[in-house]
Amino acid sequence: MLKMFSTQLTGLFKRLQEKEEFSIEDSARLLAQAAAGDGKIYIYGTKEMAAIGYEAVQSQEPLRDAAILESDAEVAETDRVIIFSRHSDDEDAAALAKSLSEKGIPFVAVSTVKAENNVNIADLADVHIDLKLAKGLLPDEEGNRFGYPASMAALFVYYGIKFTIEEILEENE
Repeated sequence: MLKMFSTQLTGLFKRLQEKEEFSIEDSARLLAQAAAGDGKIYIYGTKEMAAIGYEAVQSQEPLRDAAILESDAEVAETDRVIIFSRHSDDEDAAALAKSLSEKGIPFVAVSTVKAENNVNIADLADVHIDLKLAKGLLPDEEGNRFGYPASMAALFVYYGIKFTIEEILEENE
């Protein structure tokens, strides 16, 4: 089972790399504006996606000028925000996206697009990265799917953005 999951996860990472490469680069450019100036890169994650914020600020290699977003009231116009959610219709993520949009604060959203709902952070974000996780990666005996690694996919995207931000900032120093 683990071998099959590993194979599917490798395929997911490859799809993200190939299909979202330009969005990852655009996201890094947008977020690097805060790190290059006087701003912060705020990270907000709903549910299991909160792990990405902790990775960004408390890991062995933290993201420069990153902070976990507690309230959108703390965000200034020099700051940038990245929102991580399982799906693009997450209510908490959508409320934050709407508030940031109304304030004119540029932000990136990372989630799996769900087009059937009215509230969609993909439509509000300056840049959106689709995690492409419509269902679990593994089949069970009844034909259902399980093994939904949303936070692993989001961490993969986070590292792509982080590495690109670091390259941008090195070039400008």
